Amino acid sequence: MLPEKIRLPDEVSGLLKNCKSCTCFKSSAELAEAAVGGSDNNNFEVSYEIEGKGNYVEAVVHRVANGISVNYSEVYMRRRDPDTLVVADEKPSDKERFSDRYGREFGPLRDQTLQWLKDQDLGYFIFQIGPSEFSYYGIAVAPANAAFFCMGLSLLQKIVNAEELTEDVAVKSVVYVAPTFRHTHFDGKQVVVHNRTDEVYEIFSYNLYPGPSAKKGIYGVLLSIGEYEGWSAPHCSAVQSVSPYDNITTFMHEGASGGGKSEMLQLIVREPEGSVLIGENTLTGEKRATAIPQFCKINPVCDDMGIVHPSYETGGMRLRIMDAEHGWFIRTDNITGYGCEPQIEKLTINATEPLLFLNIRTNPGGTALIWNHIEDEPGKPCPNPRVVVPRQIFPGVVNKPVSVDVRSFGVRTPPCSAEHPSYGIIGLFHILPPALAWLWRLVSPRGHANPSIVDSDKMGSEGVGSYWPFATGLKVTHANLLLDQIVNNTVTQYVLTPNQYIGVWKVGFKPQLLMREYLTRRGNAKFRSEQYQPARCPLLGYELNYLTIEGSKIPSRFLKVYRQEAVGFDGYDKGAEILVSFFREQLPQYLVPGMSDLGRRIIEACLNNSSVEEYNKLFGQ
Repeated sequence: MLPEKIRLPDEVSGLLKNCKSCTCFKSSAELAEAAVGGSDNNNFEVSYEIEGKGNYVEAVVHRVANGISVNYSEVYMRRRDPDTLVVADEKPSDKERFSDRYGREFGPLRDQTLQWLKDQDLGYFIFQIGPSEFSYYGIAVAPANAAFFCMGLSLLQKIVNAEELTEDVAVKSVVYVAPTFRHTHFDGKQVVVHNRTDEVYEIFSYNLYPGPSAKKGIYGVLLSIGEYEGWSAPHCSAVQSVSPYDNITTFMHEGASGGGKSEMLQLIVREPEGSVLIGENTLTGEKRATAIPQFCKINPVCDDMGIVHPSYETGGMRLRIMDAEHGWFIRTDNITGYGCEPQIEKLTINATEPLLFLNIRTNPGGTALIWNHIEDEPGKPCPNPRVVVPRQIFPGVVNKPVSVDVRSFGVRTPPCSAEHPSYGIIGLFHILPPALAWLWRLVSPRGHANPSIVDSDKMGSEGVGSYWPFATGLKVTHANLLLDQIVNNTVTQYVLTPNQYIGVWKVGFKPQLLMREYLTRRGNAKFRSEQYQPARCPLLGYELNYLTIEGSKIPSRFLKVYRQEAVGFDGYDKGAEILVSFFREQLPQYLVPGMSDLGRRIIEACLNNSSVEEYNKLFGQ
């Protein structure tokens, strides 16, 4: 059992004392061994007896040379369902309540879950929530045969060897893992129940995909703490970019799932002859490339979750951010063969400690290669292959708070043409006034063909800061926190950048990477007035008139989408109508009691079709 310095909730202590058996894990390496059933095994099935289904295999686990590889028996379980989170308590929340969704109180099911766990062989461990200087701790309790799930959590939020702790620790969050209830109570769906008590924040994970629980569930805990204490945990990546001329620019990139957060930490890959491909015309097959002799050096800060905490403030006028995670949950769908992303390939193939691979085709005892994506069906690769990597193995990783120079927002865009108009009208990047930067974070479009989650092709919203799917509190509170960040950090520059398509051009994540290269070289220099103008669609802020990187001009068709012959003004304007309608549909929900006066005026400005100049006036610019 745990030493007395670990203060557990009484119910957790009772469960561990009275269960069939339990094992306390002290390291991710121990969990990796347990994930395959012990040191003598390379192949292991995670299965349970399910009433009406018999022995049901949830996942097959392989020990590989570079870690543990997991593949689920159901295609549905290979991506996060966006509707997993449901709130069981009665504390203030804008989220759907368990009783409203299922027509019954959670209490009886909670009791059944704890009884089921009591009848199992269990594994458990203590983990730290957020940065190491924070004193937030949690415990995970799961069936021992689901050790791979616990391994993922132990990599994402640092596992703690309780015997090495030198001070008393109060556990404030509990993750209970009970996968069989997915079948018996939730029609096979991924469900994660959040239950905030006065003593502890409980997460009941009724599935074994770590995305909605081990990853985003703990994110919900951090958001709840921040909501109570008055700080935020942005859904973002961050990177220090060092130019060939040795100036450093720090980027913070936000966006919904699939919005390019992990990709902001990646290097640009050259074509075989040394050029950089900007994009390919999907109608004609034409390709356009540019020449960049030397790329910027990249020092990663965070991959998906940051902490903006009052203790990081230094009296400056730039937001300061630090990583909220110990490991990164990296999607590799854009890595389709050797050489696509050399740095990640090298780190994962020659791993210095066991990594966790999900949805990667492997053989027991072999090596997991992140471009070998398992197929959902013949000829159709899974769009959500993942690897969990400890952040400390990344070269140049930054382990302290950093000041943000550029705060970018990524949108996953569909192709757009006059014949098939869409919101794919965003140029390579746009400069946003602070008021518009806030509105984009309120709306947070989920975007086109999202590979991370189970979703339709319809444009959806992830809400405040793009982290609303993981939060349990009130939208207006988070909206005000985000606005305060923008008001209090006046030097930070805001930009908007697409990925996947610019008009009819397939561009992948090149827009945000080229934006990073360009703005790093500029440093703190201001744009010349003739370089930009108000965008034809006011929601896009300012569009660029020209852009030159290392002497190579970016064609104007990538800066102003209406310059593309296949789009024109007609296709652009119809796409703008789609975008405006979406904002008008999403924003009224924030006009509620508690919204700040400035926030209310910004939203009303959007609903009244304001110009870019009018958005500037709201911040006195």
